[in-house]
Amino acid sequence: MSSSHLSIFPSHKLSHLSSHSSLSSLSSFLPSPLAPTTPRPSTTIHCSLRDLRDRIDSVKNTQKITEAMKLVAAAKVRRAQEAVVSSRPFSETLVEVLYNINTQLQTDDIDVPLTKVRPVRKLALVVVTGDRGLCGGFNNAVLKKAESRIAEIKVLGLDFIVISVGKKGNSYFLRRPYIPVDRFLDLGNLPTTKDAQAIADDVFSLFVSEEVDKVELLYTKFVSLVKSDPVIHTLLPLSPKGEICDINGVCVDAAEDELFRLTTKEGKLTVERETVRTPTPAFSPILQFEQDPVQILDALLPLYLNSQILRALQESLASELAARMSAMSSATDNAIELKKNLSIAYNRQRQAKITGEILEIVAGAEALT
Repeated sequence: MSSSHLSIFPSHKLSHLSSHSSLSSLSSFLPSPLAPTTPRPSTTIHCSLRDLRDRIDSVKNTQKITEAMKLVAAAKVRRAQEAVVSSRPFSETLVEVLYNINTQLQTDDIDVPLTKVRPVRKLALVVVTGDRGLCGGFNNAVLKKAESRIAEIKVLGLDFIVISVGKKGNSYFLRRPYIPVDRFLDLGNLPTTKDAQAIADDVFSLFVSEEVDKVELLYTKFVSLVKSDPVIHTLLPLSPKGEICDINGVCVDAAEDELFRLTTKEGKLTVERETVRTPTPAFSPILQFEQDPVQILDALLPLYLNSQILRALQESLASELAARMSAMSSATDNAIELKKNLSIAYNRQRQAKITGEILEIVAGAEALT
């Protein structure tokens, strides 16, 4: 490989890596998972040995940063998954109770506002994004899905309103005033029931007051460490069986999870996969309710909404962390490759310089003889 045609990043990108206080320069190392990888253009190196040494040191420091961020994200993914699994028994038992109560209400012919399907004239779309970047195309995939759904709603001739959750989504919709937004909500490092309750109260009031006729929830469903799918589920009106359904009415069974455990193998960090299915106790058919079913339903429905929204926030966080771990892993690999190429260029230039000095000494000695 010739030293004059070495495939590396352009020099104007590498110059930003000397500052450790700004992580924005890491974006030059991050490949977009949504676009096919294309070979980088060849760039001729025109710099001194000192500049090459500085660049190599800068890339080494960047590699340390990306590797540390990868390990932090990997540790947080496990905790986020455990939060999803630990909350599932409560959610599924609540669904069983709602199904039993809805069966009684249907036989008694009692009108329940949250389960009543109305002709849709206005729709509310809850969009859940992340709070930070450096996670590949995670946020872009959610926002593109939101734009696609908004375009479909406009084609149907329906009014709509957006509830934005997450700093990235908030900044995106703030720059687009033509999209009506009801509320902007920020999340912390870990979603809590308080965060889910704020969203549930907002959609609850919008639906009950008949300001909107349907509420949809757009979030990123965690599939695996390398795959996350933006999905849209119908939040309101509720399914008669208390299940989670998508916009086409197909109900989703999410009782099985693929968990990931961090281990070390031959001195390197590896990830082991295991499939976990959370058992749900069967609901007793002889169980009777002392209170009026309508009163029980009024008490359980807010809990149901809160649990489903909290689950969506937790899955979105797990997807964001997995995307960040994958992006930082790719950035680390790119940094290693770039450091290797720069080292080769440095060694060749140093060797050429030494060879030139030797030739000058030999030529001078021959001139004296």
